[in-house]
Amino acid sequence: MSENKLSKNAQLVQAALTEYGLDLEVVELPDSTRTSPEAAAAIGCTVDQIVKSLIFRTKSGNPLLITASGSNRVNEKRIREIIGEKIARADADFVREVTGYPIGGVPPFAHNQHIETIIDEDLLKYTEIWAAAGTPN
Repeated sequence: MSENKLSKNAQLVQAALTEYGLDLEVVELPDSTRTSPEAAAAIGCTVDQIVKSLIFRTKSGNPLLITASGSNRVNEKRIREIIGEKIARADADFVREVTGYPIGGVPPFAHNQHIETIIDEDLLKYTEIWAAAGTPN
């Protein structure tokens, strides 16, 4: 799919991939990929291969990105142990402010600002994973 057929947000993600020297192509699908099961069904992969990019807000007010395998839940207590402070799910306005993207379309990079990131090691099991690229499709 050529970049000019992508939505504005998807074009931003594609430009970031190119800037980082990654030979990857953003694909927008006709069906919703807002949830991990929807994404896996639309793509034809396992839910485990879907990257959930979840934004949390630390007690001190900073954003935290957790990229998790689609079948995994974030253990907030364990994250608190790792980073040394409580976290809470961020609301839609905070997510858009710090990332530039809506919930359900947050990519794992190309955000409005630097965001500390924790990556689920289960994602490392796969040679191919799928992440959002700025849109819920």
